[in-house]
Amino acid sequence: MIRAISIVVLLLVAIAPESAGESLKDLSGPTPITISAQALDGFDRADRSRRQFGELRFRGGIVLSSSHKAFGGLSGFRIQEDGSTFIALSDRGVWLRGRIVYQLGRPSGITDAVIEPVLTTGGRPAFKWDTESIAQDGKKLYVGVEDIDSIMIYEYNADVPLSRARKMTIPKGLIALPKNRGLEALVFVPGNLPHGGSLIAFSERGLDNAGNLKAFLIGDSVTGEFSVKRSDDYDISDAAILRSGEVLILERRFTLTGLASTRIRRIGLERIRPGAVVDGPVIFEADMRCQIDNMECIDVHRSASGELIVTLVSDDNYSVIQRTLLLQFTLAATDSLDK
Repeated sequence: MIRAISIVVLLLVAIAPESAGESLKDLSGPTPITISAQALDGFDRADRSRRQFGELRFRGGIVLSSSHKAFGGLSGFRIQEDGSTFIALSDRGVWLRGRIVYQLGRPSGITDAVIEPVLTTGGRPAFKWDTESIAQDGKKLYVGVEDIDSIMIYEYNADVPLSRARKMTIPKGLIALPKNRGLEALVFVPGNLPHGGSLIAFSERGLDNAGNLKAFLIGDSVTGEFSVKRSDDYDISDAAILRSGEVLILERRFTLTGLASTRIRRIGLERIRPGAVVDGPVIFEADMRCQIDNMECIDVHRSASGELIVTLVSDDNYSVIQRTLLLQFTLAATDSLDK
């Protein structure tokens, strides 16, 4: 994962009183935690009444915090069909489960939060793994581990601890991705869509010979490498599937002073095939003039009223000057995008 390289950030992280790593040794099983939430009064810092941002309309957002030192570093997030229950993942091998609480259709808090260690194939805590992404197929979770460029499979039940890992066979090209620029995003394609039943794996900044971002289609019938057109120095951080047959790709960019920006591109699944270079329109873009941070996670769900909701979550890097944000937007033109 990319770290903001501002000297100020590095100094503040260095003087933090206790690192997440120091407290993980005490986490041996499911542990309830309390997560506090502070509501945002707008997304645009200068114009808090503004709601429309590209094709996304801001619904609401919350800043999350917890006294438990293992909380933070969120790098993967999947929301369930009820729009409340979620499973999330930190980049230090910790699961987070809970429910989003809503008031008047806006996220207002987190309840029933439980953390537990991600387990290796041997059943031991995987605190040294750089766990970066989640793809979900019902009760099966695929987890991308960036530092070793591997995909692990877990059995998921909302009421019991998660299983130990099973290692998945993956393409050789994925294993060869550069360290700390490797496997960053995973999505599972539902069976009724192009490439149904397949996984799509995206590198953060593994580049092909043309300077585009490497990605991999992993399926029973078709497996191969393709590329996502890279532009404006953006790297991939996550992805989500629309039932219309499109993938939303979340991207981020940092300047030399540590300032962040984020955007979302929409790409049709039918364009993805081995050897292809795919691209799509930018439907959302924001920088530090808006309430963003190191945006790592994206997922989508339908609200009870039928609106298509996009949820974004940030990774605070366990830094005292960064935030864990949970933001929600309505995706415009829902009928044409998500039939």
